[in-house]
Amino acid sequence: MKFIQKAYTGNNDWWAYLVTLIFLFIGWQFVGVLPLVGVAYYYSGNMNEFLIAANDNFATLGINSNLYLVLIIISFLFGLLSLFAGIKFIHKRTITSLITSREKVDWSRFFYSFFVWGSIGIIMLIISYAISPKDFVWNFKPISFIILVLVSFFLLPIQTSMEELLFRGYLMQGFGTWFKKSAVALILTSVIFGLLHGLNPEVQKLGYISMVYYIGTGLVLGIFTLMDEGTELSLGFHAANNITAAVLVTANWTVFQTDALFIDTSEPSVGWEMFVPVLILYPIILYIFSKKYNWTNWQEKLMGTIRKPIELNENEFIA
Repeated sequence: MKFIQKAYTGNNDWWAYLVTLIFLFIGWQFVGVLPLVGVAYYYSGNMNEFLIAANDNFATLGINSNLYLVLIIISFLFGLLSLFAGIKFIHKRTITSLITSREKVDWSRFFYSFFVWGSIGIIMLIISYAISPKDFVWNFKPISFIILVLVSFFLLPIQTSMEELLFRGYLMQGFGTWFKKSAVALILTSVIFGLLHGLNPEVQKLGYISMVYYIGTGLVLGIFTLMDEGTELSLGFHAANNITAAVLVTANWTVFQTDALFIDTSEPSVGWEMFVPVLILYPIILYIFSKKYNWTNWQEKLMGTIRKPIELNENEFIA
């Protein structure tokens, strides 16, 4: 419970959340997209072509895929900075309290999670290729691929960190202190996380059954956060997930349109690969992490009551 209780160390009034979320939305969806809009307008032949692309996807204008990825990440950067500003100046608490219950961020947890899930992602690609090699086309373009790798490893974690700190950090703490139940916070953040991904092209192509994957992913990331009292594991997991997706394999119907190593040419359908992560891989990784970090008291952490700590002095609390 210590991670959710970190929200009590600053201004936890409802209006602070409202103002911060509005500030984040403006930074993310208005200010942050200005560079993309500017580049898209430059690439478009006229205003009519620009407006058509705006209603569809600016990538259709022929913007270099690596440049397009950077421009998308910039919007998330402004969102993340807006969230940090809200925590610092509106909630009057430390940014570290948004990330973890520990005195400082445990980067070893981040890298361990990144390595484990990244390794699983590579293994899954190898299995998929071995089962159906005809569905994959080698797409190695040396210069573009090197740039993609650099962008993915150094910039893509900005995008994943904004999502994690918004859902598993900010909203997890907010819902937890509002409803006083960790289970409510877990369910709400997982469902909202899944619904916001409903606009992804994968959902449009496969149907809403694919929401099982997104909501299931939000659920397991939320369990990481509650059991481990911090977001480090979910940050590493999400970064590894998106980096491997961007670098290893792409398709014309996925959210990441990159110069990845492989192009998946198979016809998209709801198959085993949709449910394997949620039903098999996520329980396995939960088991690995629980043994690695000696997680105990599952019922209390996942379904317990959130109580405001008793304040002793400026820096000391009793749960």
